[in-house]
Amino acid sequence: MTRKQMRLTLIGSAGAVLAVALGLILFALNDQIVFFQSPTDITQNTIPDGQRIRLGGLVEEGSIVRSDNAQVEFRVTDMENVVQVSYKGILPDLFREGQGVVTEGIIGTNGIFVADSVLAKHDENYMPKEVAEALKDQGHWQGGEATAN
Repeated sequence: MTRKQMRLTLIGSAGAVLAVALGLILFALNDQIVFFQSPTDITQNTIPDGQRIRLGGLVEEGSIVRSDNAQVEFRVTDMENVVQVSYKGILPDLFREGQGVVTEGIIGTNGIFVADSVLAKHDENYMPKEVAEALKDQGHWQGGEATAN
C-alpha cells in the first residue's frame, strides 16, 4: 500500500467515524428538540401527533376561562390565526390578556393545544424572540427589539 493510499484510507475512516457520531447525536436529540410554531404555522402545516412544540403569540383578549381545578383555557393569537390552549397548573403572575406568551406541549386529537408549561413576559419591553419575529413577519409587531430568553 502506497503512502497516498494509506492517507486516503485514514481520511475515509475518520470521515466514516465522524458520520456515525453525527448520526448518533442527531438520533439522541430527536426527542429533545422542540420547535417554535406560531398559530399560523400550526393552522397551515401538519404537526405529527405527539410532537412537542412551543406555541407563541399573544393571549387573546377575553379568552381566559378558569375552572375550579386549576384548569385554564385560553387562546393564543398572532393576529391572523388562533389556537385554543388548555393548561392545568399555576400560571405565571404576569400572565394576562394581550401579553406575549410561549407555551410548550402537544396538540391533542381534538385540535386543542395541551400545554404543560406557560411562560409569560416579565417586563414592558420583553417579548420572546420567536414571538416577536413571528409577529414582525406578519407586520403586527410594533415594539422594540426582542430580547433573548
